[in-house]
Amino acid sequence: MLPSNTNETKKFLAHLYNEVSKELVGAGTTLLKVSVDKGLITFQAKHRRSQRSAALEGEVPSLKQEVDFHLSLLYKKKLRQKLEEQTDWEIEAILRDYDSATQLAFTNIVLKEK
Repeated sequence: MLPSNTNETKKFLAHLYNEVSKELVGAGTTLLKVSVDKGLITFQAKHRRSQRSAALEGEVPSLKQEVDFHLSLLYKKKLRQKLEEQTDWEIEAILRDYDSATQLAFTNIVLKEK
């Protein structure tokens, strides 16, 4: 069954997204918008800049970029795990783009229709 576009569903998804953020970087988002449209869930988020991240960016920008890339992969993995544990939705793909300069992230979850 696909998720419904209700406030309850959006709150559940926002909570999960922030939970993953807190696990990985120690802080939730400063802005988070969730939309649900049939088989597509979209998160528009603005993340908090961590002190470690800012320090790396100033000293070793290439390492900061690599860390951001791997954190994004880990973010998708953990978000998928939590969704699979807590829902009966079948996930086809999770697509995520993160811009470190603005701290904006867009995450799309494509669900399989049953």
